[in-house]
Amino acid sequence: MSYQVLARKWRPRSFREMVGQTHVLKALINALDSQRLHHAYLFTGTRGVGKTTIARIIAKCLNCETGISSTPCGTCSVCREIDEGRFVDLIEVDAASRTKVEDTRELLDNVQYSPSRGRFKVYLIDEVHMLSTSSFNALLKTLEEPPPHVKFLLATTDPQKLPVTVLSRCLQFSLKNMPPERVVEHLTHVLTAENVPFEDDALWLLGRAADGSMRDAMSLTDQAIAFGEGKVLAADVRAMLGTLDHGQVYGVLHALIEGDARALIEAVRHLAEQGPEWNGVLSEMLNVLHRVAIAQALPDAVDNGQGDRERVLQLAQALPAEDVQFYYQMGLIGRRDLPLAPDPRGGFEMVLLRMLAFRPAGADDAPKVTLKPLGISQATADSQPNPVAGTAMPAPVVSAPAAAVVSAPSAPVSPAVAEVRPVTPAPSSEPVVSEPVPPVEAPVATAPSLPPEPEPEIAAPAAAVDVPWETAKAAEPAVAAVQPVVAPEPVAVEVAAVAEPAPSEVVPPVVDADGVDDEPPPGDYDYVEMDAETLDYDFGQAEAEAPAVAEPLPAAKPATGLAAEWLTLFPQLGLGGMTGSIAANCTLIEANGDDWLLHLDPAHSALFNPTQQRRLNDALNQLQGRSIKLRIELCKPEQETPAQAAARRRAERQRSAEASIHADPLVQQMIQQFAAKVRDDSIEPIDTPS
Repeated sequence: MSYQVLARKWRPRSFREMVGQTHVLKALINALDSQRLHHAYLFTGTRGVGKTTIARIIAKCLNCETGISSTPCGTCSVCREIDEGRFVDLIEVDAASRTKVEDTRELLDNVQYSPSRGRFKVYLIDEVHMLSTSSFNALLKTLEEPPPHVKFLLATTDPQKLPVTVLSRCLQFSLKNMPPERVVEHLTHVLTAENVPFEDDALWLLGRAADGSMRDAMSLTDQAIAFGEGKVLAADVRAMLGTLDHGQVYGVLHALIEGDARALIEAVRHLAEQGPEWNGVLSEMLNVLHRVAIAQALPDAVDNGQGDRERVLQLAQALPAEDVQFYYQMGLIGRRDLPLAPDPRGGFEMVLLRMLAFRPAGADDAPKVTLKPLGISQATADSQPNPVAGTAMPAPVVSAPAAAVVSAPSAPVSPAVAEVRPVTPAPSSEPVVSEPVPPVEAPVATAPSLPPEPEPEIAAPAAAVDVPWETAKAAEPAVAAVQPVVAPEPVAVEVAAVAEPAPSEVVPPVVDADGVDDEPPPGDYDYVEMDAETLDYDFGQAEAEAPAVAEPLPAAKPATGLAAEWLTLFPQLGLGGMTGSIAANCTLIEANGDDWLLHLDPAHSALFNPTQQRRLNDALNQLQGRSIKLRIELCKPEQETPAQAAARRRAERQRSAEASIHADPLVQQMIQQFAAKVRDDSIEPIDTPS
């Protein structure tokens, strides 16, 4: 007897043998036991998750000689014939090879006849999304109201390609992907029954490589048995799949933790000896980092599927959580940019060196390799407070008359001067406490300056200036700073560090003795002055100046006859882009059998070419289900085109929306009481569901 592959030998023959998909099985079992049977079922999901298997089990449940139930006997002639694929009333159709409408019509011609042996005639259409639009249209009526002895079972891996008219006529069941845990559990059962020695690590490798498909897992297991000479070992499976040993991935991560560039490059060299796919190496690193992050959040949730649970827990304790997230994000970006690298290995090394060179902000552990400073700004590199407030910096010396700025409390300070340091008083027996001098905010250039108040008498002690940044203990030395007679020496003014303009733009500020800047503030030419009383500003001026999109001109006559039929056919074509624009500006003039004539507005002739005509002709052929000879002439359509009809409907909806706003009582009240104005260009009609 010839060998039968595991995927076919272990195909489930009843619902209790199914692995997973409990959300689908529960609904089907309850429907079969309660005799609440629908006439059309649609099963969706990726490859190898059980769509066709469930459909065949339903066919056995419906036609079993013991009666309709969720547990077919499996021993009667009907069940055996369905398992062997030779039951006459189970019609399995491969939609990928029978896409034409003629095939569908031929199939539906036999629907009206009663089943030959079974209770129901079951049509199992696999990959139903491959049918053409005409085939779907031919199937709709029968799918909605089939004879009582007919059941439709549809299966597809791409439900988005199915028309909504088909979806609304079926009970849809979405099958889920198989998780690796479920796949490993089933492979353990199969290999135990087949008496094939195996290792748990090898099954986990197969479970992840299957990517959610049980059939792929069984096929890979067949290949692993052949590769390992009757055994399924982790080393053989890893060599067969081309995956890496996790020990090398951990070597790379340990080099990153230690910040050792030499060990990191050495680990990459060992990886290169195996000729791996560097994108896959990054994927393995991301998988390990993902498990490390789970171990840091919930250690009990880490599985031992790869036999490295202890190493993952050790990494979770040695690696800070912020570093794990940083490395994971850096690896994701590296996978995205890896195809752009001149050399894949070089791109992989750059990702690792980037991980080594950078650390999250505030991380205490720095890489051991001393990196050359790259001119990082102190504003982002240093977390210490600004040292300017506590230490004195070299300052230019100004003349004595400029010290009058300090003596007048209401005089504005020049924007260039951010800090003023009074003259150091004569030494005294009392120690003077030195406190930091906070910066003084520079006044706005456009603010009007207040008139200077009369200076207080210097001889009177009560008229001493109360400098706000000095303490009470240092008030008396401050008086000496403002008495030019007692202290004639120059006053040192400390200037805060400001951004130095370009040499061509340096303009020295002119400051008078009274501290008033003669230079007017620079004009702001982009500023729009508004009248505070009338607010006479045209808000719609910018919108009015913008070029408006040209709307199609209204047609001379409403669409009738063939032109009205073209308005109905156009949305069904499903065209877009330039071809859709050409079809929207055409109208149907003649339709003599398969010879059709369209008139295209000459204003859109720039978009027209033979390629667009061919695409439009193909869309018509697919919609009509026959070959149509299409001719297009440049002529001004006398009746309404689809574009003109759409523009007319938009204009009607806009007028209706504007009338509704103007008629609103609240809007009218605001107009009457507050002289409000309604901007019609801001009104947009709301699309209401039909």
